Amino acid sequence: MAAATPLKAKDFVSDQDVRWCPGCGDYSILKNVQRVMPDLGVPKENIVFISGIGCSSRFPLYMDTFGFHTIHGRAPAFATGIKAARPELSVWVVTGDGDGLSIGGNHLMHVLRRNIDVQILLFNNRVYGLTKGQYSPTSKIGMNSKSTPQGSIDHPVDPVSFALGAGATFVARSIDVDAPHLQKMLKRAADHKGTAIIEILQNCPVYNDDIWVEVQDRKSRGEAALVLEDGEPLVWGAHGQRRGIAINDGVPSIIALGDEDDPVSKGVAIHDESHESASYAFALATLERPDFPLPIGVFRSVEKPTYEAMLQDQVDSAVEQRGDGDLESLLHSGDTWTVES
Repeated sequence: MAAATPLKAKDFVSDQDVRWCPGCGDYSILKNVQRVMPDLGVPKENIVFISGIGCSSRFPLYMDTFGFHTIHGRAPAFATGIKAARPELSVWVVTGDGDGLSIGGNHLMHVLRRNIDVQILLFNNRVYGLTKGQYSPTSKIGMNSKSTPQGSIDHPVDPVSFALGAGATFVARSIDVDAPHLQKMLKRAADHKGTAIIEILQNCPVYNDDIWVEVQDRKSRGEAALVLEDGEPLVWGAHGQRRGIAINDGVPSIIALGDEDDPVSKGVAIHDESHESASYAFALATLERPDFPLPIGVFRSVEKPTYEAMLQDQVDSAVEQRGDGDLESLLHSGDTWTVES
């Protein structure tokens, strides 16, 4: 049998015209996902993309894989069923801050706590784009939109904190236009056994332009973003402006550093994404602009049994104890009724 021809990024490009607004961050995310797919070593016929409703949810149409464009907020439920029935498949969920954290918040919470081996890409542009610019669960307080003409008074949901609170075993954050970093996070998520969620900061040029410009722009990213590297101190800033993050009693604070200072001796925390407790990752999740740099990278990565593996163990145990079973016998077991006309 001839060896399979290695896949390339173009092999994951569908024949559908990509229809997002000019300048939308979704274009960059799509291209980076297509570039990463060949590196995963998974046959196309074993890859499934699931989405709900929203601009991001057009994603399965543009991937030349199997997929479902499902209903609002329910993509995690479909993904759960697919992975439970076909655990050998690589299942990816694409959602947005509205689809995933509003109507879909309950479904997202349960897929995270169950630790089903799926990858979740949550595009966060802090606005409802498809329905033309209403505020979303992640919108900033005071945001003026068509549904909040006097400014939003809702406290926003932080996707990272939400995921950690639900018990997610892999939580990361990346940026739509930072291709090397986004591809690294996608590969890390694919390698993780359990639910992996990546918040992707994504620009909506029409309804919430430049909401993430500080970390998207390379000129300001070094000052605005804290890149998380496992085993490395939490340090950011250019030459002459280095600073670090100390965490005492779970409370982060900033330490000024000279260019020759040893960060650890000054009390700067060393990043450890494998803490069994999520408390450390929660402390990092509280860092936000403008008081702190915005963390980018893997917040938490721990190993726990997956839902589908434990489910299969139960099935195997039941078969061992009771045999393969018979549907006809099952339907006629227990209490039965005869209905006469």
